[in-house]
Amino acid sequence: MRVNVHDRTPRREAAGLDEIIQFQQVGCMNSLIGHDSKMIGKTSRPDIVLVHDWLVTVRGAERVLDRFAERYGPTDLYSLVHDGSPLTPAIDACRFHLSPLQHLPGGRGRLRRWYLPVIPRMIESLKIRQCDLVLSDSSSVAKSVKVPEGVPHLCYCHSPARYIWDQTEDYATGSMGFLRAGGLRAIRSRFQMWDRRTAARVDRFLANSRHIADRIRRCWDRDATVVYPPVRTDYFTPDYGVEREDWFLVVGALEPYKRTDIAIKAAVKGGYRIKVVGGGSQLDSLRRESLRGVEFLGRTPDDELRTLYRRARALLFPQEEDFGIVAVEAQACGCPIIALRRGGALEIISDECGLFVDEQTPEAFSDAMAESTRWTIRDQHCRLNAERFSCDVFDAVMDDQIRKTLGVATTQR
Repeated sequence: MRVNVHDRTPRREAAGLDEIIQFQQVGCMNSLIGHDSKMIGKTSRPDIVLVHDWLVTVRGAERVLDRFAERYGPTDLYSLVHDGSPLTPAIDACRFHLSPLQHLPGGRGRLRRWYLPVIPRMIESLKIRQCDLVLSDSSSVAKSVKVPEGVPHLCYCHSPARYIWDQTEDYATGSMGFLRAGGLRAIRSRFQMWDRRTAARVDRFLANSRHIADRIRRCWDRDATVVYPPVRTDYFTPDYGVEREDWFLVVGALEPYKRTDIAIKAAVKGGYRIKVVGGGSQLDSLRRESLRGVEFLGRTPDDELRTLYRRARALLFPQEEDFGIVAVEAQACGCPIIALRRGGALEIISDECGLFVDEQTPEAFSDAMAESTRWTIRDQHCRLNAERFSCDVFDAVMDDQIRKTLGVATTQR
């Protein structure tokens, strides 16, 4: 049987030690942070500068950066490039310091992929000013920045660079993809050596899930503390007066590694309606291959997305994710999840909130969609599960982690 509805074994840690520690920290932190959201403690606010890979869009990593900028900024923000478009008010209020890649032809756009061989030199060229703490938000090379002597470096890691460690082929798609794939293979070994060596520049790692903590250990031989990303559970809320409708939802960038094609094929196979939210390199090809019952909505404003979460029968989650902010947003709106039994989904979806699928195939997901017509999942259970990942929990835990890092002697530089 492909669908295992109530198998608790892989999910036994979904509400385990880390969450208990987080809630304990919230209780402890209330006496320390008071009512000022900008304060680390009652007596002082450390001078924190931020580092991010590139400033070109707002996705999951940028939501975390936005929270950092809002809570610890405005401050100096170092990055490889900025494409000039507005991001969030808190990020835009920071003072940008950019690498020479900003001025190379195509460096601010999608052509930056072609500059991968010189990316190490670019990130190391950033001149970080003296401060109390460097806080990097990294899914590629931000953690490799050189910091001033004696300044501690805390890295919030979304993942070691996927295109170098484990998703090379997925990142070699689109126009001239075969050339990019060849280029990645040619430099992969050397890049991995540099990536592993520069991980020693970080004093402490935070991982956005246990899944990523394991990857950090495997790639860099470093330990990491799990701090789940913030989700706007105060915005993404249920509407208990609205009935769920007879269609499914998939949300995310339309890129190969998201496997939106599986969700669409599963819906077509079962004769179900599906709404697709997001844009990306696969949009045109997915449209050409899709049949009746598939509706492409493009990138939607948050208020429209919230309405979709509130009305869909379930969110389909066919990809292996490091964490899965979309899945938490959906649950915060009371929406059940049908997810692949891999990666961060195992940590954020409880037995009362959806189904797990063992095989990453349209047939397996179609079977789960059929099973969903008979389930008794309640919106309230989904909402309660999502509240573990609120911004307030994240803020309190991050304040505590920053305080701990400031107390750690800088020994790896």
